[in-house]
Amino acid sequence: MRIEVSLVRQMHSSDVDPYFNIKVHHQMEKIDSTCDEILLAPKKATPAAPPLPGSATTRHHNDNLLLGGLPLRRYSWAKTYTRDTWERLFYEGYRADVSISTTNGDIIYAHSNILPSLLCTCLQGLASPVLKGMLKRSKRQERLKAICIRGVPHVAVHFFVRFLYTSCYQHEEMNEHALQLLVLSHAYVIPNLKRVCEQHIERHLLNTESVVDIFQLALLCDVPRLGLICHRMILNNFKAVASTDGWIVMKQSHPILEKELLETVVAEENKRKERLRKSQECKIYLQLYEAMEALVHIYSEGCRTIGPHDKVFKEDQEPCNFAACKGLELLVRHFAGCKLRVPGGCIHCKRMWQLLELHSRLCTEPDQCRVPLCRSFKGRMRKQSKKDEIKWRILVRKILRAKSMAGGLSFSSAIAACAAS
Repeated sequence: MRIEVSLVRQMHSSDVDPYFNIKVHHQMEKIDSTCDEILLAPKKATPAAPPLPGSATTRHHNDNLLLGGLPLRRYSWAKTYTRDTWERLFYEGYRADVSISTTNGDIIYAHSNILPSLLCTCLQGLASPVLKGMLKRSKRQERLKAICIRGVPHVAVHFFVRFLYTSCYQHEEMNEHALQLLVLSHAYVIPNLKRVCEQHIERHLLNTESVVDIFQLALLCDVPRLGLICHRMILNNFKAVASTDGWIVMKQSHPILEKELLETVVAEENKRKERLRKSQECKIYLQLYEAMEALVHIYSEGCRTIGPHDKVFKEDQEPCNFAACKGLELLVRHFAGCKLRVPGGCIHCKRMWQLLELHSRLCTEPDQCRVPLCRSFKGRMRKQSKKDEIKWRILVRKILRAKSMAGGLSFSSAIAACAAS
């Protein structure tokens, strides 16, 4: 295209040689023929597109950075080139107009147009209204606005201000100063840094030795998730936590908090005992249900473990699969040969009478049932007192509920299957 423009300009100039126009026309014809060859040539396969570049935002650690010859893991939510620019501005302090006084009189230089409201669009979530108010009220000292951030080590304040510039941190720095940075992020309203500190403490710093201190800090800095995790750890490892130095210090400085924790520990222990009691009751109800199924099996089909009811078993017949039959074997044999058989006269016979009555309460088809005294107990229900009737109904309801929670066939379905066989 540049060749054509230059040639046209030369053609329209007044000092051009007349023979030059002929040469120009020859060159133009060659260019046109070359273009026609390119356009009319068979199209080749389009080369594959290069792979897409990686995300400019590094959300995971990068092991390529080195510090003193050792790999340095760095985490950042800012774009790489933006982060590097802001980091250089922070370290060089070019045209800094703010001096931040820290513990022991150390000073960090910063920029007043960056601390309260960052200019970078990807870092606007780090704007601090608290720092903005401090800068408005600050007095100038030799062309510098002076503010103070004390109560934490100078290194923690340095990492804090650098995070405002670059939105990045180092894993080793977080291990040492995560608690101080959490306090600073809460005091100066930096939600991004607060969230980073919360996640790092939860994953790397939380243990039985530090859980009490972190729990108190979570309450002071309004970090509900971290406080809930610490509270659960204290409840699950109370004996180990109660013997730590953090618990002893909390007992002296915050007796009210210790009292509340002890109350929650007692309440949790009571809940655990209640769950254990209900679990044991559920097991007992399931055992009673299995005993009822075994009774139906014994008197309907006959059991090889106890002996045949009205059938002759084959020699190669498999043994009984009902586990409860083994427990009922001695009780049934005793009930068949006992001379008393009076409820209250023999404790073993009394248990057998109770099992037979419970069976009659659960049985829905007494006319087809082969368990002894099933219809007799059905007729006897009308003559029982209201108090006894309520007790039996509650027991039957709990047994059926436990079985429904465990799953399986209902009692009436088991009886129908046995009767059909």
